[in-house]
Amino acid sequence: MSDVLTEAARALVDSLDERQRSAVLRPITDDDLRHRWSYTPGPRAGVTVGDVPRAARKAVHHLLASVLSPHAYAQVATIMALEDVLDHREGGDRDRHQGDYSLVLLGTPGDDRWGWRFEGHHVSVNVVLVDGRVSATPFFLGANPAHTTYDGRTVVRPLALEEELARQLLDRMGPEHRLTAVVADHAPDDLRTRNAPRLGSVIEPIGVALSSLDGEARDLFTALVRYYLARLRPDLAAAEFARLDLDRVHFAWEGSSRPGTGHYYRIQAPELLLEYDNTQNGANHVHSVWRRHAGDFGDDLLAAHHNEVDH
Repeated sequence: MSDVLTEAARALVDSLDERQRSAVLRPITDDDLRHRWSYTPGPRAGVTVGDVPRAARKAVHHLLASVLSPHAYAQVATIMALEDVLDHREGGDRDRHQGDYSLVLLGTPGDDRWGWRFEGHHVSVNVVLVDGRVSATPFFLGANPAHTTYDGRTVVRPLALEEELARQLLDRMGPEHRLTAVVADHAPDDLRTRNAPRLGSVIEPIGVALSSLDGEARDLFTALVRYYLARLRPDLAAAEFARLDLDRVHFAWEGSSRPGTGHYYRIQAPELLLEYDNTQNGANHVHSVWRRHAGDFGDDLLAAHHNEVDH
């Protein structure tokens, strides 16, 4: 896996001119840059997709596709394209464009420690490789508009299953468990953790435990967790799922359970946080993220590497 990513990153570097290489290559030891992530519009470190030649743009997409599952890569591509849809809706006032996404390489591809971040409005994919092991959180996907319709029917909805699976879970767990799962009548206007560089303690109240559910509700809960982890290609997703202690996973819902109204949910465990929020723009503006408490930005892998290697 690391060889595939290394080859894709090297191909990207080779497609850039000297000035662009200087902009895209940053040290993996720059902890401030590695932890400085965002999902709002604005300039980023590295090179911007719209400012590099066609071969380099294709290399950026190849690097993305080398770590993402096919459906997650399609989600990212759709979310990027929605920037032009949003720009049109706003009358061009904020000058948005699907080329306004940036990539920065941290360290040298192929070294024992290196990584990259692809980021822009509603997308942040953070990848760190240490001694052949891969970390890929925070992993943020959002969408505005969250759904586009024709005659009451959905035409484009890039984050559909993130909502549908959670609603099915809430419905099938039954009224008693639902009383525990729904922890607030009103949803927050964004993710609870926003773009914090590091996660703090578990968010309270924690909601209903997966271990308390059975049958279809338990299967739906597990499927929802798997779906978030499946943003990565299958071998990486399977490794992430194998690390989880399912008996310590909880689900909490905030806001209305009626479709089309503001809602939020989170799934959390000692080494897992999944958040989803759809409240803005009349509940037509989704934010979702997958994070790990000790492992975001490859912090756990880098710390283990430093303990094992004499620097």
